[in-house]
Parts: sequence; C-alpha cells; structure tokens
Amino acid sequence: MSRVVLVLGRSAGGIGAHVRSLAAELLALGDDVRVVAPGSTHAAFELPGAVPWWPGRTGAGPTVESTTAVRRLLAGADAVHAHGHQAGVVAAALLAGVGRARPRLATSLHNELRGDPRSARHRLGTLAVRTALSRADLVTGASTDLVDLAEQLGARRAAIDEVPSPLVPGLLATDREQWRAARRDAFLRAHDLPVDRPVVLTVARVAPQKRLEDVLAVADLVALGSGEGRGSPFVVVGGGDDDLRRRLVSTAGPDVHLLGPSDSVVGWLLAADLFLLTSEWEARALVVQEAMAAGLPVVATRTGGLPGLVEGVGALAPVGDVDALAARVRDLLRDTQARREAGERGRERARTWPSTHERAARWHTWYEGGPDVP
Repeated sequence: MSRVVLVLGRSAGGIGAHVRSLAAELLALGDDVRVVAPGSTHAAFELPGAVPWWPGRTGAGPTVESTTAVRRLLAGADAVHAHGHQAGVVAAALLAGVGRARPRLATSLHNELRGDPRSARHRLGTLAVRTALSRADLVTGASTDLVDLAEQLGARRAAIDEVPSPLVPGLLATDREQWRAARRDAFLRAHDLPVDRPVVLTVARVAPQKRLEDVLAVADLVALGSGEGRGSPFVVVGGGDDDLRRRLVSTAGPDVHLLGPSDSVVGWLLAADLFLLTSEWEARALVVQEAMAAGLPVVATRTGGLPGLVEGVGALAPVGDVDALAARVRDLLRDTQARREAGERGRERARTWPSTHERAARWHTWYEGGPDVP
C-alpha cells in the first residue's frame, strides 16, 4: 500500500473526471489516497480523500496553518501526482526544501500552455512551469504533443500516458443496434427532436476553446447543401460559460439545439448518428473515446491528441475550416453505410485501449518505486 496525494486545480471537465476515476481505482488497489484540490472541484466531482485547499491571491487564500498542513501531507506521502501544469507548479513549490526524503513527484500534463506568449504574464507562467517540471521525477502527457512540450520545458523524464475514459468499457459492452431499436425514437422525442433524420452530436463545455460557433456554421452549411429545406438536427450538450451560451443561442439556426448539461450523455452517444468536435485544441479527449466506443463516426479538428485517436477511422479537418468540416459531415450524413463502417472501425480501435484499471495499476506500481509509466 502506498500513501498517494493527487493534486488538482480548478476543473470542470475531463481532468476532474480522470482524477476521480484514478483515485477510485487506487483505493480499490489498497492505496491510501488523498486529493488536494479547490473546494469547487471537490464539489463538482465528489473526489475521495478530500483535502479542500488551493492557493489564492493575498487576502483570499488559505491560512498559514492549512498550508502548513497540506505541505506536511505531501511531504509524508510515498508519491505526489499533480494533474495539470498549475497543479504541477503548486506541488513542486510545496515540496521545495523537503530534501532527499521527499516523495516521488509526477506531473501529468492534460492541456497546452495557453495565452499570448509575448505577454509578461505568460512568460512568468511558463518559467514557473519549466521550474516545476524540472523538479518532477516523471512528467507525462495525455498526447504526444504534450510529451514534446514537457521535453521542451526541461522535463528530466517524459512519457505518454493514454488517459482512458471510465465510460468506455460500458459503452463497448452495450449492443448499440439493440439499444437504438428499442429506445432511440423515444429518447429523441423526449427532447423534441425528429426521429427521421440522422442526429449530429457535440458534447463539450461551453468555452472559447471548443469553438462552438463553428458547430453553428457547420449546421448552416449542411442545411444549405441538403436541398430539402431542412437539415439534420445538431445537438450540443454541455454547460459552462453562460454569457457565451446566450450568444450562441441568439445566433443559432433552427437545426441547432443547445441543450446545456445533461445526465444522459451515454444516451445521447447511443441515440446520435455522428459526433462532431470543433475544438481549437484537445489532448486525448475523453468524449471522443466515448463516441468511438459507442460506435459513432467522428468528425473532429486536426489538433493536439485528436489525430492519434481518430486518424484512419474517422474524419479530420483543420481547426476553423468550417467548409472542410461541413463537407466531411455532409458526406457521412448522405451515406448510411459509410457512417456504419466508420462507427465500427472506431469501436474496434476503442477495444485496443487500456482500461482505467490497467492505467491505475501501472501508476500504483510507479508510486511504489517501480519503473517509469510507459
């Protein structure tokens, strides 16, 4: 059994879901797990071993006593695993000065470094990340471009960590055709959607990075090219920036349905006929893994870790090229057999991916002093 502290910053998406899954798997393997994260992150994901703490601005941050307690918690662990570059900076700072007896430190990068590289704030942030990564015993990236970034920033050891979605095994075990025959029409009618046209699904946070305005543009182009006066319904599931969502709703065409967050994401993945992701950047997107496991053909942007998931089984287009995205969507919507074959290829690829249990077992071994996670 290892004493493990997972460190996570503010999260509302895939990183929080991954840490929750990893923590649960480690607990099942017998590890003593604590998760240091802001209270809002704990509330969003109900993380086990909760230690609500995060640094803040002067006057708004934690007390000296709570910071000292967290530093002692990290120093007394066998391993500290930070998720995200901000968490990596925090973990490295808390462990500074511990000396040779300090625990093994891993930092997993799940996102690129965003911001204007010419700004002083970005340069200072990059310097802090560079310092933190140089202190880590192992740095992993959820996609190959993040491994490259880690090496550029001075990581001593960098490796890929194929972060898995915990929903994939259940989706692979589901008989898609049987589910659709029994439940699809009722599911769509319950959301006031037609059942006689293929449904295009996007599951994403409402955030600038997701470029949801491109989904609206693709829907308009597909409708114009349909020649039938109506297009396929485009469904966007996900919460986030309320102001941005209102702007999107105000400009969305009649075929776009911005539904907000949903507790029926699995149902949407099975009921839809095509998955579209227009993001500016993604790592190993959990939702793309889930779409492929559900047998959905995927159209996505060629960025970050998406080509590694989709290349050869789905369709890719440049970021922001709505004409190319619309052409790929339109081709699949017109060809039922092509959609079926692309969905089957994606599902077969999903069967080759490591499970959450397998990845957690490898981390468990590393925490105990084993070799680097490959």
